[in-house]
Amino acid sequence: MLRLSTFIRDLMSIKKTLLFAVLLFAAGVAAGWISTGALAELVNQQLSGLREVSGNLQNSKHPQWSFFGFIFLNNSIKGVLIIYLGLLAGILPVMFLLVNGMVIGYLVHSLSAQGESLADLVIRGLLPHGIIEIPAIIIACAYGIRMGSWVIRGINPRRRAWGREGEGVLRKSVTAAFWVVILLFAAAIIESTVTYALMQN
Repeated sequence: MLRLSTFIRDLMSIKKTLLFAVLLFAAGVAAGWISTGALAELVNQQLSGLREVSGNLQNSKHPQWSFFGFIFLNNSIKGVLIIYLGLLAGILPVMFLLVNGMVIGYLVHSLSAQGESLADLVIRGLLPHGIIEIPAIIIACAYGIRMGSWVIRGINPRRRAWGREGEGVLRKSVTAAFWVVILLFAAAIIESTVTYALMQN
């Protein structure tokens, strides 16, 4: 059930949902890039919390280990939760994609407007770990949206999706959660080593 081949096969079975999740994330990035007013304030609140945590971790005795522990636990807990919180009609995974996309879009645009090199920000600060972390989060949200879709379809007594599809949906969610955590573990290692070193230079 937890084999990589099973995970890949399951991903192929939700291609449309994955595409929808990618589009939502891209919409969030675009919204963050052009954000003003209340939207910018929302993103700034998110970033303010991240800066405070980052400062505390940087001042710890072993900052790289601290960054790794925080990044992995934070992302993996959120990644698994967002799959099962999708049971609430899929609303929270949609919001999670939009907000995370907005934070990235706003942060990159804000720093580039201050004179930072856009290519440098993406290549050094985002790409090393983001190439794994972002797809993992999108996959988790896609499964969360799928869970929400299953719940909504099950409300219709004619379709009886809860009973008929329930076992398959729950089995796929366990496989997805396992591999999302593995991917986020790898991303946390890269972010706390490669990205950390690149951003210190």
